[in-house]
Amino acid sequence: MTTAAAIDCGTNSIRLLVADADPATGRLVDRERRMEIVRLGQGVDRTGRLAPEALERTLAACRGYAEVIAAHGVTPDRLRFVATSASRDAENRAEFVDGVRAILGVEPEVITGEEEAALSFTGATRELAGRPEVARPFLVMDIGGGSTEFVLGDEGVTAARSVDIGCVRLTERHLTAPDGTVADPPGAEALAALTADIDAALELAAERVPLERAGTLVGLAGSVTTVAAMALELPSYDPSAIHHAVLERDRVREIVDWLLTATHEERAAVPSMHPGRVDVIGAGALVLLRAMERADVPRVTVSEHDILDGIAFHAAGEVR
Repeated sequence: MTTAAAIDCGTNSIRLLVADADPATGRLVDRERRMEIVRLGQGVDRTGRLAPEALERTLAACRGYAEVIAAHGVTPDRLRFVATSASRDAENRAEFVDGVRAILGVEPEVITGEEEAALSFTGATRELAGRPEVARPFLVMDIGGGSTEFVLGDEGVTAARSVDIGCVRLTERHLTAPDGTVADPPGAEALAALTADIDAALELAAERVPLERAGTLVGLAGSVTTVAAMALELPSYDPSAIHHAVLERDRVREIVDWLLTATHEERAAVPSMHPGRVDVIGAGALVLLRAMERADVPRVTVSEHDILDGIAFHAAGEVR
């Protein structure tokens, strides 16, 4: 088996996967998964630049990941570092690229939204594709911090679109006061603007991706998995319980309604809630609900496997 490492650096979090690729089964065998909330995209939508403190938090996480990668004996040719929405948009992204290169010894790939979508599709559907009872085609929805990707496909991608409605970006646009505090809870006017922004982006996505063709909607990333943990009423965040859980739309709506009327303290008290998601989960969960309504699907299948797994498959040479 080939050991590979993958790093997914998004707007809100940076994640590491070290895994063995098994050519006999075409699957990944995890050695280690890690995630840190670094908020690389802090203020990017407003300023167009990566904030110095956000950049330092991200590079500090990279230093820790470099130690883990070295401990597993992964060589640079089997490490792939992919950066998504925030670093794609920032004027000073060269500072980020140079910092990552110095720490990890590889060139970070600032990928396009379409490339991001294809990697997410690979990671999310590789296991599901082997289950004949799962309806096709797949519509993969990856709700990140800065953007959300929609990818339709079966054996491969047939249509994809990335739109700028990530949970951090939407929170900063609509739920954050000029002094930087997050509305707690947001008022009716802010919620109306938030919903309108999401719906406009969904229409934009639908111009390229026929959302209504979804046989199975597969939801990815922290906003979706956190909603799943809440729906399952887990006493703590448990990836094994969340992976491939199926959520009914009415249950998602109940959770969204609660999140958008709860206070910071109430959201933080949810046992499965990561502290870094407390202020942005409402916006992310609303993206999930509005997308389910726009695609007219009754349920969503939640996947813990996503772009990070897609990156690892590529790093291991299992997918070209």
